[in-house]
Amino acid sequence: MKSRIVITGIGLTSPLGNDLNTYRKNLLEGNCGITHIELPHIGKVAAGLCDFDERRHQSRKMRKRGTRAGAISIYCANEALLDSNVELSGVDKSRIGIYLGITEHGNVETENEVSALYQNDLDLGLWSHHHNPRTVSNSPAGEVSLNLGITGPTYTIGAACAAGNLGLIHGMQMIQLGEVDMALAGGVSESTATFGIFAAFAAQNALGNHPDPHEATKPLDINRKGIVVSEGGCIYTLERLEDAKARGAKIYGEIVGHHINSDASDFVLPNKERQKECIVKALKKAGLKANDMDIVNLHATGTVQGDIQEIESVRDIFDECQNTHINFTKGFIGHTMGAAGALELAGNIPSFFDGYVHPAKKIENLDPKCQLKNLVQEKIKKSCKYILNNSFGMLGINSVLIIKRSEI
Repeated sequence: MKSRIVITGIGLTSPLGNDLNTYRKNLLEGNCGITHIELPHIGKVAAGLCDFDERRHQSRKMRKRGTRAGAISIYCANEALLDSNVELSGVDKSRIGIYLGITEHGNVETENEVSALYQNDLDLGLWSHHHNPRTVSNSPAGEVSLNLGITGPTYTIGAACAAGNLGLIHGMQMIQLGEVDMALAGGVSESTATFGIFAAFAAQNALGNHPDPHEATKPLDINRKGIVVSEGGCIYTLERLEDAKARGAKIYGEIVGHHINSDASDFVLPNKERQKECIVKALKKAGLKANDMDIVNLHATGTVQGDIQEIESVRDIFDECQNTHINFTKGFIGHTMGAAGALELAGNIPSFFDGYVHPAKKIENLDPKCQLKNLVQEKIKKSCKYILNNSFGMLGINSVLIIKRSEI
């Protein structure tokens, strides 16, 4: 019988706060953390930025050698351990794994250095000798390992915008396989530091913009214009239920269902049938029915086809479910890419304790193709036992997580 895996710590940084309580408060109040920034080669764009203390858990020297994604990861991992009340001095660090989902990595450093070359007569002497360790794909997880002295398996999981969910799923599986006893798992993104991702979304006519940055991304609205790129991170402490109980740990919830699949149909356009299949199989693994879900958190990027395809798949499953309420998060924080699944799940987990469902961003003109029953526009009071979290990505990767409130 597989071990039951629970969440005992959450560390995060987001455009709406650097701890779970602040983040949750802002979501319940319907606040928006999106602002305008000036980006090299692009100009003014809407983006979601994090304002955390990079030096809280990291020396100046190590931050200088590392990356923004690494700094986000180090902050979140340390905060997750503090939240779970785990003292590393009292555990075997070779039995802890670090599994961080990412959308991309290395392009920030490469873009900046290539840009500097072309501004300085291609002087290769300006190329940093730190470039290689900064740009390898395992860098964010590796920086956490260096910071905490964790010697267990440490790597990133490249899964586009489904990566945050995949980090958690992989951490759970590695504990169940007996490879580790504890996992620091989730997702991170430094995407706002790269002009390439903004330029690419603009070329696809999928970059959200508006004179008021709070209106730049409007998922499900007929007047939506696309994605707002954001940075952020969320890392969870995962452990076996029996281990958490033995040490008297606080338990946020238990991972009871999950599924990952692929569309195999397009580079960018989503496939509603495969998304629907992913949800159905996650429910089956959990041994639950659709109406058991109290909250369904949509991926809801604010792109036309992305929204419509997801809504059709969700509607097919949940349209007759009176108990299930539906929300989304990107209207408030933008799209945090590799962090999205983990960070958006964290925004809903406090529903287990405070008894509210946070609202989606207010929709002024709902796209008729995005009609949904029980779409939450204002926070509602509700006792919640199960949360289902959608997270999808380019090249057709889909992921679903189901979390159960702890009964302990």
